[in-house]
Amino acid sequence: MQHIDTDDTAALLDAVSAIARKAGAKIMEIYATDFEARVKDDASPVTDADLAAEAIITPALAALTPAFPVVAEEAAAAGAAPRITDGSFWLVDPLDGTKEFLNRNGEFTVNIGLIRNGEPVMGVVFAPALGDLYMGAEGRGAFKSTNGDVPTPIQVRPEPPEGLTIVASRRHGDPALLETFLNGRTVKETINAGSSLKFCLVAAGQADLYPRFGRTMEWDTAAGHAVLKAAGGRVTTTDLTAFTYAKNEIFENPHFVAWGGVV
Repeated sequence: MQHIDTDDTAALLDAVSAIARKAGAKIMEIYATDFEARVKDDASPVTDADLAAEAIITPALAALTPAFPVVAEEAAAAGAAPRITDGSFWLVDPLDGTKEFLNRNGEFTVNIGLIRNGEPVMGVVFAPALGDLYMGAEGRGAFKSTNGDVPTPIQVRPEPPEGLTIVASRRHGDPALLETFLNGRTVKETINAGSSLKFCLVAAGQADLYPRFGRTMEWDTAAGHAVLKAAGGRVTTTDLTAFTYAKNEIFENPHFVAWGGVV
């Protein structure tokens, strides 16, 4: 893949979407087989699909934007993450929601996010089993495409008067912390979803708030954060301070909240 003028946001977004789709196609090939999972040093699972998707994404991004380092989950787990200080770099989770992949519920994604000086400025989230691709970039807005259709704009919705729709992880959560954080806000319903799809539901105006009280890594959040930000939302820490990237050498996140049009 030829490199692209990094100021050409539309072309870059299209190219990254194509990379995500190619990785997703490889993931679906493996999804159709009797694949097995292994356990990494941090006790999280990894499959051939994680590794195969990363092997597609990393060199493609390196060819697309040679000056931008790529921080990808499986390389980082093997101790091969580049050292990041400032400037622009990619954060890649080649298969976010490996447990969803193992359970074959379709709620897993390919995440590719571009960070500039600590801020997410572009993101692509592709759910290959669902056919849904979410993308967004600073200054361009956010979009959703289903099964290759023409992308349509998405945006967060205003806070509904009848109460909030909370989106939560299928496998992580702390009801007591959530209740304390909500501090009496009315909750209409809670939706469970896997992977970075939670960010995308808020970005598309299907939910209002995604609080996460548990361990995540920067490659888990960068792409979804960028899509949400482009759709008019925001992500903060639980004490409402800025949520930034390249925070530490291991790329670990604090607890956070993804906000739609909630004030």
